[in-house]
Amino acid sequence: MSEALDAAIAELQGRLAGADFDGSVKFDIEDEGMIRIVDGAISREDGDADVTITASLDTLKEMFEGELAPTAAYMTGKIKIEGDMGQAMKLSQFLG
Repeated sequence: MSEALDAAIAELQGRLAGADFDGSVKFDIEDEGMIRIVDGAISREDGDADVTITASLDTLKEMFEGELAPTAAYMTGKIKIEGDMGQAMKLSQFLG
């Protein structure tokens, strides 16, 4: 198991703790694996999601650390979003 991926999951769990996040989001993290959020529950299991966000681990870290806004990451092509853009925007309030 990737320690970096485990750290990303722990960060997401902290950010979503107590949040009312419904729906599903999948992070396809290049060369690391998947993280999927379904109705606030986070796992490494692959599966269907309302939206898939593809990014490098470095880009994800930059967003978590507040160095890169999710909107800027999308506009500069550092992340790719497929599916429900509304779900991606809803999640972005917890990321940066």
